[in-house]
Amino acid sequence: MGLKNRDDRICEYLLPHLNNYLFDELSEKYLKKAGLDDILSGVPIPVRKDEINAVSTETIAKGMAFVIGCDPKFKYTDNYIAYIFRVSDKSFAYALVAEGVENARKNEYEHACINFRAAMLLDPENVDALYCYGRACKDAYENGDDEDFIARFKAESLEAFEEVTLCRPDFAEAYYFLGYGYINLGLYIKAKLTWDEFMKLSKDEEKKKEISERLDSLEEPVEIEEGYNMILSGKFDDGIAVLEKYTESKFQDWWPLWYYLGVAYSCVGELRAAEEHLKRVLKLSPSNTETMSELVNVYEKLGEEEMAEKYRKKIEIVAENVEKDREEVMKDRGVKIN
Repeated sequence: MGLKNRDDRICEYLLPHLNNYLFDELSEKYLKKAGLDDILSGVPIPVRKDEINAVSTETIAKGMAFVIGCDPKFKYTDNYIAYIFRVSDKSFAYALVAEGVENARKNEYEHACINFRAAMLLDPENVDALYCYGRACKDAYENGDDEDFIARFKAESLEAFEEVTLCRPDFAEAYYFLGYGYINLGLYIKAKLTWDEFMKLSKDEEKKKEISERLDSLEEPVEIEEGYNMILSGKFDDGIAVLEKYTESKFQDWWPLWYYLGVAYSCVGELRAAEEHLKRVLKLSPSNTETMSELVNVYEKLGEEEMAEKYRKKIEIVAENVEKDREEVMKDRGVKIN
């Protein structure tokens, strides 16, 4: 996972943890004497506020690791990595993984993520750090309390587990958690394929029994997702035939079922049926702006401009409310909003 070379989903949630640090430069005299002027000249050093009177090579290295774990794109990341390797070696990354595991055990999931991210920056081929990072992100979003936080950590967790399976295709536990990640996103076909692989690889009989039962329950959700895919590929009548039989089943509260039917009916010209199905979505998911956009399209096709404008305004209101809620949450967490 190239943390430095991609958009960072969760950095803004980790940055407030740096409020416990002060930054100051070491004197040029000291740097030259220690042989560090080539990498630390003009570079601010992080020091924990509660360790300001006990600064050492170890506390500096740990502070640097914490900073780059919070923000891999920090201006001095390369300098910090160079310093850590000047005073230690790859064993430092393993120590960070161990510390992250202890953080997770104490339910300090964001701190765990920070340590695992730092370990991956120091040792990009450390698959254990990557796997533990996926676990920590999963634990964080499962204990999260706002939609943006949950969505970002969920995506981060999923990507980590996917990358573990690519780096180490025989890593059974990664398939176990990846399957659940796909389930949470409604990707039942991927979940089935992933858990099939887990069943081949795992020697954990208890978990295999658990996943075997899960696989048995996926038959209908997989067919529903296949119906979605038919509609996405332009096979509207086929998709409608598959999905309509589930509208009076235990899946009738799945809003995507009604959404895809609404889209399909709109595409085949059955606009009133599309309207009916899309409105059913909004009963189940009132702030669903994608559905509102589809209703705008339906009403435009029907020539009902007043109704189209009604839903355009609703989309704007929902977007404004979402942004206000997000700003409030970030403010409460001590995150600066640009």
